[in-house]
Amino acid sequence: MAQTKTGQCMCGAVRFTATNVPDTFGVCHCDMCRRWTGSALFGVSVAQSDLTWEGEAHIKTLQSSDWAERAWCQRCGTSLYYHVTVDGPMSAKVEIPLGVFDDPNGFTLNREIFIDQKPDSYDLAGDHERLTKAEVMAKFGVQL
Repeated sequence: MAQTKTGQCMCGAVRFTATNVPDTFGVCHCDMCRRWTGSALFGVSVAQSDLTWEGEAHIKTLQSSDWAERAWCQRCGTSLYYHVTVDGPMSAKVEIPLGVFDDPNGFTLNREIFIDQKPDSYDLAGDHERLTKAEVMAKFGVQL
């Protein structure tokens, strides 16, 4: 069920309102997401057209791979979104970290990606899709 959610960075310099937010989230275990978040990226896919930002002057982006960029608040360092920049099924959306929503409740895990890069020190419970790096790259048309 789609919903409207608000959120912000740690210092409050950047705020957002997202409409049509799904009630599901995915987890990425890739090396870059682990370094960017300090664990895994627990992200909610939101269409860019469904997002409004306040404090955009404080948003810094980095092209972190040949196909994607990451954004954060340059004042406090809070991770704000991951965005696929190459044309394809994901380029119209951003992945918003679950933790930056003002109310992160009511979401259900539906997918883990880069499962073959997940550390062996934890496992996420439940019956949901689990894709390897090769499966993710093939699905989104990225050449290895």
